[in-house]
Amino acid sequence: MSIVKRFITESIKKTEIDEFLQKKLDRAGYGGVNLSKTPLGTHVVIYAMRPGLVIGRGGETIKDLAVTLEENFKISNPQISVSEIEIPEFNAHVVASRVAFALQRGVHFRRAGFWALNQIMEAGALGAEIVISGKLRTERARFEKFRAGYFPRCGEPALKYMKKAEAHVQLKPGIIGVRVKIMPPDAQFPDKVQIVEALPPEEKAEEKEEKIEETLPEQKAEELPEEQAEEKVEVEEASEETVKGEGAEE
Repeated sequence: MSIVKRFITESIKKTEIDEFLQKKLDRAGYGGVNLSKTPLGTHVVIYAMRPGLVIGRGGETIKDLAVTLEENFKISNPQISVSEIEIPEFNAHVVASRVAFALQRGVHFRRAGFWALNQIMEAGALGAEIVISGKLRTERARFEKFRAGYFPRCGEPALKYMKKAEAHVQLKPGIIGVRVKIMPPDAQFPDKVQIVEALPPEEKAEEKEEKIEETLPEQKAEELPEEQAEEKVEVEEASEETVKGEGAEE
């Protein structure tokens, strides 16, 4: 298998696992999965709002998940660990599922979109975008966008820091799709420059060493004239003593 085909098959497998866990752990507040290979097997990290529902009583649910992943998705020796989501508003999966659940209960799509957008921005996100598409008010399908904050669409920050998720909900008119994109507050942009007033401790230590090195030659230069003056005084005293000695002999 070539490298390109290998990456494609692994990405497809990860997407299938993500969709399966999203349906299976909907009540637990599923927020994404991370797969990493280790010498002992495959480490699977599941992010959820309620980890207790993922683990189950005596670990029954998590054992069933491990068996399902090994049999259906051909994952070798899956070792599952559950991580709790600290700030749900920064997780795109959680926000998309919230909007989908609100639409399912009969909440108007604009109210659900603006409510989720305000929650994300109040939590401290740099920017967010929510797209709700489908048969919203008429028989003809359309989409509506809700945006706020600083939200770059291309470049390294968009690829590296942006969090995306999709969710679907079945209503009477048809299927409604919800797409969420969030720019977290820890994102770094190349066009934003921070001016640091205080120097870090390493640079301060280097500056002190440079100052000490600069002061040493000056001190040596000051000491040299004093030593020369003392030598001159000693020579003059010696010459005076020799003159006195010669006069006494005469």
